[in-house]
Order: sequence, then structure tokens, then C-alpha cells
Amino acid sequence: MSVATITSKGQMTLPKDIRNLLKVGPGDRVQIRAREDGVVTIEPETLDLRSLQGRLKSRLTQPVTLEQMDKAIRSSGGKR
Repeated sequence: MSVATITSKGQMTLPKDIRNLLKVGPGDRVQIRAREDGVVTIEPETLDLRSLQGRLKSRLTQPVTLEQMDKAIRSSGGKR
């Protein structure tokens, strides 16, 4: 069990074992929810982009080179 102390300003530091469990660090945001029955949950709000790997289906059948990307950008004339 982890314990955190509330400061006079109403702030607290999440104990290291809880930060590790949630995989959060400096600058990350957490969402705190209080249910009607008094149970409070803390969940990470930010996602590590690596956790999204493989979730989107690509239409590409083969990798695109930097040269091909540059050519596509030039041919579009900067239009979106």
C-alpha cells in the first residue's frame, strides 16, 4: 500500500511505485475520478505513441522513401 501526503496547497506527489504502475512521469497527466460510492480511481490521461503501434491499418503495401515523400510534396504545390 502506498501513502501520499497532501500539502498545505492541496498538492500531493504520487508515490514512485504508483507512477511506475501507471507508467507516468514529469509532465504526464492523470485523470482522477470519484464515484458516488466514494471510490476514487487514478488513470493516465496521456498515451505513449508506441502503445498505438499496429492499431491503424495502412494502405501502403511497401515503405515509402524520403525521396518519394519529397516528390509528392513538391508535386502537390503545397496544397492540402
